[in-house]
Amino acid sequence: MLVSFNLRPSITAIGPLVPLIRADLGISNGWAGFLTTLPLLTFATFSLFSAAIGKKLGNPQAILLALFILLIGSIIRVLGGSDFLFIGTGLTGIGIVICNVLLIPLIKNRLPNKIGIVTASYSAGMTLTAAIASGISAPLAIDLGWGWQGSLLSWSALILVGIIIWAPQTKVPKPIIQANDNEIKINVWKSRLAWQVSLFMGVQSLLFFTLVAWLPDMMITRGLSAVESGILISTMQIIGLIGTFISPIVAVKFKDQIGIILVLGAMYILGFSSLFIHVLWVNFIGLTLVGLALGSSISLAYTLIGLRTGSDKVTASLSGMAQSAGYYLAALGPLLFGIAFDIFSNWNHLIYLMLTFSILFIFFGLKSGRARVIGVGRLGN
Repeated sequence: MLVSFNLRPSITAIGPLVPLIRADLGISNGWAGFLTTLPLLTFATFSLFSAAIGKKLGNPQAILLALFILLIGSIIRVLGGSDFLFIGTGLTGIGIVICNVLLIPLIKNRLPNKIGIVTASYSAGMTLTAAIASGISAPLAIDLGWGWQGSLLSWSALILVGIIIWAPQTKVPKPIIQANDNEIKINVWKSRLAWQVSLFMGVQSLLFFTLVAWLPDMMITRGLSAVESGILISTMQIIGLIGTFISPIVAVKFKDQIGIILVLGAMYILGFSSLFIHVLWVNFIGLTLVGLALGSSISLAYTLIGLRTGSDKVTASLSGMAQSAGYYLAALGPLLFGIAFDIFSNWNHLIYLMLTFSILFIFFGLKSGRARVIGVGRLGN
C-alpha cells in the first residue's frame, strides 16, 4: 500500500502546475504536454525490462531500487531549468514503472485467492494519492508560496517514508524456483488476447493521463482559478476511489467482465459529452461519472492481467507487455492534444479525443473481458 502511494503523485501533481511551469520556463503547450507524456514513455520502455530486473534482484530488492530512482528523479527535476525538469521527470517514470510491473505478480504469487481485494486496495491507494496531489499542488505552490518547485519536491517526503518502511523486505531471502521441464513456454507477444489486454490498458491510461494533464487548463478557461481547477480534478479522482475499490471485487465474481466494461464505457461517453455544455454544474456531474469510470478502469485493467494468465511467469510477462505497449499508446494523448491546441486553440478537440478513445475502451474491453486464459483458451463451458 505504501509503495502504491508513491506511484502517481509525481505525475498528477503536474497538471495544475502547468500554467506556472509554462510561464516560468517559457515552454510551449506541446512541451507542457510532454511533461505528462515523458513518464509514460519511460513506463512503456522500462516495462520491457522490469520483469527481468525483478527476476535478477528479487522483487523486494527491485522495488526498493525503484523507490530510490523515483526519489532521485523527484529532486533533480526541481533543480532549475527545463533540462533538469525533463531528465528528472524521466527518472521518476522509471522508478514508478518497475513498481507497477512487479506488484502485480507479487500479489498473484502471495495472495492468489485474494487478487480482487488486494488489487482493489493498492489501486485505491494510487488513486487516493493521485487525487490528493492534483488537489493540493496548486495551493502549495500559490497559497503557501512554495512555487511549483517546492510543491513538486514536497512529495519526496512520502517517497522517503516508503523507502524506510519497505527496506526490511529486502532481508527476506529470494525464493529458489525449481525449473519445470514440462512447463509450456508462452510468448505473450504472440498472443492475440495479450494484445487485447495491453490495448485495453493503453486506452484507459490515455484517458486518465490526458485528462489530468489538460482538464485543469480547460476549466481555468471556463472561469475557475488554478486552485479551484486542481480541487475539481482532485475531487473527480476521490470520487473514483469508489470505483477503484469495488471494480476488481465485482469483476472476479463473474465468469467474464463484459458487463462491467459496457457500464464503464457508457459512463465515459455521457461524462465527456457533458463538457460540450459550458455550464459548470453540468460539467461537474459529467466529471463525476468520468471519475467513477477512471477509478474503476485502472484497477480493472490490473485485475484482467491476473485473470487472463495462468502462472506467475506469464503474469509478470503480460504485466510488462501490457504496461509497455499500453503506455506507448497512452503517451500519445497529452502530447498530441498539446500540439493540436497550439495549432487550433480549441478545447473541443480534447472532448473529441476523449470520446474517440471511450469507444475504443469499449471495443478492446469486450475483447479482453471474455473468460479466457493466455495459452489455454475459453474458461468453462
